[in-house]
Amino acid sequence: MSEQLCKIFGQKGADFVRKIIKLALDEDEQDLTANGIFDENDKSYGKLIARQDTYVVGLVLIPAILEELGVEEPERLYTLKVSEGSYLKDMEIAAEFEMNTALLLKAERIILNFITRLSGIANYTKRYLKELEGTGVTLLDTRKTLPGHRYLDKYAVRAAGAKNHRMTLADMLMVKNNHVDAAGSIAKAVEKLRLKYGEACPPIIVECRDKNEVLEAVSVVPQRILLDNMSPEELSGNLPLIPKNIEAEISGGVNLKTIRTLALSSKIRPADFISVGSITHSAPIADFSLRVNRLK
Repeated sequence: MSEQLCKIFGQKGADFVRKIIKLALDEDEQDLTANGIFDENDKSYGKLIARQDTYVVGLVLIPAILEELGVEEPERLYTLKVSEGSYLKDMEIAAEFEMNTALLLKAERIILNFITRLSGIANYTKRYLKELEGTGVTLLDTRKTLPGHRYLDKYAVRAAGAKNHRMTLADMLMVKNNHVDAAGSIAKAVEKLRLKYGEACPPIIVECRDKNEVLEAVSVVPQRILLDNMSPEELSGNLPLIPKNIEAEISGGVNLKTIRTLALSSKIRPADFISVGSITHSAPIADFSLRVNRLK
């Protein structure tokens, strides 16, 4: 199980995922209701069902959840009826279980909590990707994720077909407005970063608010320039100032109604990326249920 999680999330991410699963189970404490009604010989059949047309993401967590509950060979207790990331129709079965009743009832809500959230993020991400079709602009997420769930939230974004922005503050050095204002200028902030980290300096992104900042950012040649909260008209004037050897990203004020207009704001120099915080912080959950029937 550890190998599977590491393959999907990386070692650091797998550690976070295991911790969050344990925390979720610890929050529930003992299931006194199920433990009082059923004994170790009671077994049930369960089916995980989509209650709407939806993509399903999070099935990969089922064995880790069962393993955390003490199951030594979790793969023997459930069967996936579809693959991770599949599109399900309303009432279609995603997975089936045959296992101890009390254990299944203990796992039920935890499985649903993860899958409904991650599938919801995937659904919402797909809607944004649909709006970007044909633009050539890559959709990115942000760090606006549920605390502790970042590896999971960003995994759902990837599963839907979009890309991840930086996972941690150490992945890229983002010079934001507050950094610039405190340092005195973009040039000073970038110079200090390059002196501090030398040849090991991570990629630098500079956030710009207006034309003057864009021109200053171009002069120090960062990896990427982020155009923050600009209108289509402002983007049309500022994107062409960024040479192709510097990546260009649009961010701020992006929603389903504006994303396509923003992405198409400059035919001369289209953006490379557009980042959207709402795909993780405002995605409606997907509706799934786990129905349990006792086996005789």
